[in-house]
Amino acid sequence: MKYGIVIFPTKEIQDEANSYRKRYDPHYALIPPHITLKESFEADDQLINELVIELKHIANEMDPFSIHINKVSTFAPITNTIYFKVEPRQELVDLYERMHAGKFPDNQEYAFVPHITIAQKLPDDEYSDVYSSLSMKKTQLEDQIDRFQLMYQLENGSWTVYETFVFGKEYV
Repeated sequence: MKYGIVIFPTKEIQDEANSYRKRYDPHYALIPPHITLKESFEADDQLINELVIELKHIANEMDPFSIHINKVSTFAPITNTIYFKVEPRQELVDLYERMHAGKFPDNQEYAFVPHITIAQKLPDDEYSDVYSSLSMKKTQLEDQIDRFQLMYQLENGSWTVYETFVFGKEYV
């Protein structure tokens, strides 16, 4: 089965992201807006049980932290993906790095760029129009992060929560 690990922002930020995703993201119906901590990976039940224990330890060692989003950016020319850029914080980087060490599968393809996707897989012309208009828009969002989610993929391609891990509140 395929799994992934994400942070879901508050409803306010999800609503803002979804106002664009509805039109510009073909994955809109598959998963809510999120910050990816661990790209999708294959795991059997035994490995997931071991990782759940590890994720509880990681969550227990974390304190809540705030994130700031103050611009729209893009992964072009690699892909026509547009996103809310989450300012990197040491807590976020540490969380990401811990999910790429130890028993976790080593499936890191790209450098960690904390973000919330708002548009992807756009044709070049549409991408240029959408990005130029969004990049001029003033974006100022803040959120408090106190948990992350282990997700699994259903047969229809959508993702659902397997377990939520709250900082400082997990029992191993």
